[in-house]
Amino acid sequence: MSTATTTNATTSTSTPAPNPNKRRFVLLGITAAFVAAGLAYGAYYTLVASRRVETDNAYVGGNLVNVSSQVSGSVIAIRADETQLVKAGAEIVRLDPSDAEVALAQAEARLGSVVRQERERYAGVDQQQAVVEQRRVALKTAQEDLARRAPLAADNVVSGEDVAHARRAVDDAKAALAVAQRQLAGTRVAVAGVAPAQHPAVLAARADYLSAWLAARRNAIVAPVGGYVAKRSVQVGSRIAPGAPLLSIVPLDQLWVDANFKESELRDIRVGQPATIEADIYGGKVTYHGKVVGLGAGTGSAFSLLPAQNASGNWIKVVQRVPVRISLDPRELAAHPLRVGLSATVDVDISNDKGGALGTAAMPAPTYATTVLAQPLQQAQAATDAIVARNMAN
Repeated sequence: MSTATTTNATTSTSTPAPNPNKRRFVLLGITAAFVAAGLAYGAYYTLVASRRVETDNAYVGGNLVNVSSQVSGSVIAIRADETQLVKAGAEIVRLDPSDAEVALAQAEARLGSVVRQERERYAGVDQQQAVVEQRRVALKTAQEDLARRAPLAADNVVSGEDVAHARRAVDDAKAALAVAQRQLAGTRVAVAGVAPAQHPAVLAARADYLSAWLAARRNAIVAPVGGYVAKRSVQVGSRIAPGAPLLSIVPLDQLWVDANFKESELRDIRVGQPATIEADIYGGKVTYHGKVVGLGAGTGSAFSLLPAQNASGNWIKVVQRVPVRISLDPRELAAHPLRVGLSATVDVDISNDKGGALGTAAMPAPTYATTVLAQPLQQAQAATDAIVARNMAN
């Protein structure tokens, strides 16, 4: 018993007592770490986070140029398919030209016929003038005949019946002259003030010829812009009507990003602020640089097919989003192509709040334009001039 007691006493004497200063240092270190983390986060929020807004509700947008025909016809050739690149002005669909060529020939014939009809009408003026002169001579002759017979009737040399016939001849000649003069006036009204080649009837026939000429050229449907073919619905042999969609062209060098920020994040977003974009297709390996070019005029729900009716029934507040358009650097876009509809993450630097919150005014120059649909009307005008000159020749 004494031996066990001695052993326990020895063991309790060898265990060191806890150091209160060490525990205090540990607690102070943990507290300092939390304080430093708080200060670091406060500094990060003040210097970085409070000056940036970020959203992953962003998608690549672009122009989808729908190609349609300006004339009706049957498709005989398709020169581009989906995913293929086409240049602006390249022929992509060909229509059967037979109907258009027949219509052009008919318009040419009508133009020549109208020119000849107008020549005949102008020549009719001289003819009517000659008739008027003839009626004047007839009236003068009748008046002279009456003047010779009237004195002889007093001497009973001629009968009163002959004098009456002479008077009636004068009246008839006057009436015939009046009719001829009115016919001449009507003919002159129809041709007065313009040359035969500039007569309204000739101009209308010229316009019909130009319309047929344009229809014949528009059997070749060309790409209005350069880009990649998508959504092709046209098939060989189909009979298409003007305005029917045939396919779409997506110019991948004209893309942007629509970032849908929450309404609570829009307070400090301004036009012109820089932004960085990461597309999910490349991840963090590629960073695009752009800037804010405008904010949407309303939320997505306001422009939906069935807008929300918040004034009826039960109501639950839903945070709304407004699309913010971000432009892209063309050089970066060319180096790393994107597609319409791809997801992206957008980070906008809002430290500079001097810009406007609304979009800028539209420029006088067109934002998008194409010249490949213009037709060389000078050639058509020269063709109509040749037709008119050919039918005006004596």
